[in-house]
Amino acid sequence: MSDLIEKLNWRYAAKRMTGESIPEEKLNTILEAIKLSPSSVGLQPYNILVISDKTLKERIFNEAAQQPQIKESSHLLVFAVWEKITAEHITQYMNLIAKTRGIEVASLEQFQQKISDSILDRTEQTNFDWAARQAYIALGHASVAAASEHIDSTPMEGFNNAKLDDILELNKKGLKSVVMMTLGYRDSTSDHLASAKKVRRSNEDLFTAI
Repeated sequence: MSDLIEKLNWRYAAKRMTGESIPEEKLNTILEAIKLSPSSVGLQPYNILVISDKTLKERIFNEAAQQPQIKESSHLLVFAVWEKITAEHITQYMNLIAKTRGIEVASLEQFQQKISDSILDRTEQTNFDWAARQAYIALGHASVAAASEHIDSTPMEGFNNAKLDDILELNKKGLKSVVMMTLGYRDSTSDHLASAKKVRRSNEDLFTAI
């Protein structure tokens, strides 16, 4: 069994956490993995809020997401999607490409036009749904990176998005929350499923070779 598969077998969406802080270097590795995750056309149409403030986590728990891991985590990651994708977003992205690769922005004109035609002509809801899918790809990378660092992570939906957006003032930033992830250490004494066998469909049921 490869080291990666061994760590993914260890990975578990912890239902309770100990409250212990994770080392900064491990957090930075997870965040770097998020930054390096693939995104359609490379736009990365989302922002991630990295929350460690206990008072803020307590408020989120009380008002938006009554799951104990919120309070018990070391850090809470909130994946927030751009509410509206604009021409300015695309221009900024072209400028970033040019700066990073040491090329002229003008050389990207055809690429910029192609992206603009495919994205800006769509409805805001279609773009939001598309952006949310990109955020979930980043979430997956975060989960794998956390496991590689022996850090527990718990992806979370089922929270009050509107209330969370209000608490974090995301509307002022043109953002909407779509999913969260807690980071920390599992509390095996309070979580009876922590030692349970992982349940997954068989390869025969899951995969189809063509």
